[in-house]
Amino acid sequence: MLRIHELNFRYKNINALEGVDLQLNKGEILSIVGPNGAGKTTLLKCIARIVKPEKGTILIDGKDASEMKRLDLARCVGYVPQSSPSKFPITVFDTVLMGRRPYITWKPSKKDLEVVADLLMSMDLEDLALRSFDELSGGEKQKVLLARAFAQGPNYLLFDEPTSNLDLRHQMEVMEMISGMVREKGVAAILAMHDLNLASRFSDRILMLNAGKIFCNGEPLHVMTVENIRSVYGVEVTINLSDCHPYIVPIRQIN
Repeated sequence: MLRIHELNFRYKNINALEGVDLQLNKGEILSIVGPNGAGKTTLLKCIARIVKPEKGTILIDGKDASEMKRLDLARCVGYVPQSSPSKFPITVFDTVLMGRRPYITWKPSKKDLEVVADLLMSMDLEDLALRSFDELSGGEKQKVLLARAFAQGPNYLLFDEPTSNLDLRHQMEVMEMISGMVREKGVAAILAMHDLNLASRFSDRILMLNAGKIFCNGEPLHVMTVENIRSVYGVEVTINLSDCHPYIVPIRQIN
C-alpha cells in the first residue's frame, strides 16, 4: 500500500502542493487530474523522490520513502516522465534493459535478459529490438519507455502524461498496456492525466487537484461531475455514460 499524509511542497514562494493525503492499494489505477499548475507532476516527483517535500510523509509498503536507499526505492517505484530524451542513441533492447539497473551488479544476468526478451515479445516490440531508440515514432518510444518501467518489476508505477502527443490509436494502446500490467501483476499505477475521458475510462479512482490542494477524490462517477469540472476547470460540460464510465463533452468556457 502507498500512503501519503499531509504532503506539502513549495517552489520558492509558491505552494505547489498543500496538505495532500492519499492511499493507493495494489491492483488499482489512480489518475491525477486538474488544470495546468495544479500539482500533478510535482506529486509524482515527490513520490519518486526526484524532489523533496517540505513536509509530510510517503510510506511505501510501510517504509518511509525518505529513508529508503535509491536502489531499494527503484525496485519499488517505476517512473515514466512526460517527455523522452531527444537523443537516446542506444538500441530498444538496451533501453528496456536499463530498467533492470536496480538488480544488476557487474553485468546483466540470464534472468535480466529473459525479462527484457519476454517484455519485448508480450508488448509486440520484438521487431524493434535492434533499432535505435532515436529512430522510433512517438508511439513506439512511449511503448519502449513503458517496457523499461515494467522491467524494473516495481510495485508502483508512476506515469506523467503517458498519452501526450500520441494519436488516438496509440493512446488506447498505451492505456490498455498499463491497465493490463496492473491487472496481471497486481501492481498499482498513478497517472497524471489531462485527458479526462481516458482517465475516466481506465481509472479505479480519480484524484482531482486544484492549486495544489485535493478538490475531490473517489470513483470516476463521483469525481467527474458537471459541478466539479465547472469549479476546477472553468468549463461548462455535459456528461454522458459509456459502459458506466462518465464521458465528458465540453460546451463552453465560463467567463
